Amino acid sequence: MAMWNGPACAGFLALAVGCVLVLQPELPGSALRALWGPVLRAPSPGGTSAEGRLAAAWETLIVRPARPWSRVAVGVNACVDVVLSGVKLLQALGLSPGNGEDHSVLHSREELQEAFIHFMGKGAAAERFFSDEEAFHNISQIASALPGAQHYVGGNAALIGQKLATNSDLKVLLCGPVGPKLHQLLDDNIVVPPESMQEVDEFHLILEYQAGEQWGQLTAPNANRFIFSHDLSNGAMNMLEVFVSSLEEFQPDLVVLSGLHMMEGQSKEIQKKRLLEAVISISDIPTDIPVHLELASMTDQELMSSIMHQVFPLVNSLGLNEQELLFLSQSASGPHSSLLAWSGVPDVGVVSDILFWILKEHGRSKERASDLTRIHFHTLAYHILATVDGHWGNQLASVAAGARVAGTQACASETIDTSRVSLKAPLEFLTSHSEAGSRISVNPNEPVVQWHREGISFHFTPVLVCKDPIRTVGLGDAISAEGLFYSEVYPH
Repeated sequence: MAMWNGPACAGFLALAVGCVLVLQPELPGSALRALWGPVLRAPSPGGTSAEGRLAAAWETLIVRPARPWSRVAVGVNACVDVVLSGVKLLQALGLSPGNGEDHSVLHSREELQEAFIHFMGKGAAAERFFSDEEAFHNISQIASALPGAQHYVGGNAALIGQKLATNSDLKVLLCGPVGPKLHQLLDDNIVVPPESMQEVDEFHLILEYQAGEQWGQLTAPNANRFIFSHDLSNGAMNMLEVFVSSLEEFQPDLVVLSGLHMMEGQSKEIQKKRLLEAVISISDIPTDIPVHLELASMTDQELMSSIMHQVFPLVNSLGLNEQELLFLSQSASGPHSSLLAWSGVPDVGVVSDILFWILKEHGRSKERASDLTRIHFHTLAYHILATVDGHWGNQLASVAAGARVAGTQACASETIDTSRVSLKAPLEFLTSHSEAGSRISVNPNEPVVQWHREGISFHFTPVLVCKDPIRTVGLGDAISAEGLFYSEVYPH
């Protein structure tokens, strides 16, 4: 018997779904998605998959802004990332698989093992401070010498600087604790002020695991990584004042700031004092230079809340992922803060509610003297750019470029390789759960969808997720850097 062709199958399925709807009008959306999913993701009669059509549509959307940046200053966390298999390192340390338990600060090899198992079991990313300098030095030596261990540029600021520096017409200043190994790894296009050079590097150990990887009874649900360090220079944000004082000579038209999360390793008194000094330093940046703040994994709700109230009003733009977004809401009793963790792909309506709340409560408005007007949110399956109307341009290109780089960098390919990526984003969703949101459908041929809410615009695009990721570290930083590169700020 001859096989049915694609269009005939789709037509038959549409008819079947129609009949089901007549007979069962209250059928839940999840059941409909299960029926429609294969049709939405099936290759079109022309032979191009949804992934191929989406990647092609991005290419037409990604255009340079009318007024591109020419000089970008980035600070202040920088280090050398030692990337290796988490299971192999723990085995080399003589540790065997046991029970997982989270620790906000690691004090020993055993606590490292428990925390790693806790997050590997969830497939979630995390970053922790290791308090014992000697033990950390010993572990990092073992890690560096292991076969397969690789050394890379690390630290959000250095990674963002490195990504921006791939654009040869952009001049990039990087300020942070730069040791000899890091200096050797940095792009030639990056200027490092002499005051920020130091004799020894700060090492961060990045323990990766793959989807389905097993250790004892444990199986990782997806690929991710666990990061730990004993990093005092970055922990105290030692280079912040050097960074701000170097801006006058460098004259940037954009400043990118990160590293505030590194203060978690400090005592409460030092945190408070340092945050106050950071606020004074950031306030010294001329107001006509937009400032982007990149957030990272945190566990200290009090510090997160302080950053939100004291630093957010001083910056124009934020970059964050789903862990940081939910933690932000939990730290300040925001919308959906009773949600303990995401299950699967974060719900778009929930994400959108929290982004809206951040910009409404802490962003620019007639009543509030805040500079915050832009948030670039990224999660594995999709990205959202939320902006206060009238301040930013080229958002379609910006969010599409951020999503494109997630697919190319994770697969380590120059362009999107459609055979190695898959579309995991919800193709239909509600834009809000705290008010009557609209229902949106995503078409791979027009992959950026928009909606508006009280003077705030949202731009959503799926990500083409790499099936066999080569490297997940620094993906968020590359996404934020690329999104910023294609963004344009309107002069006010």
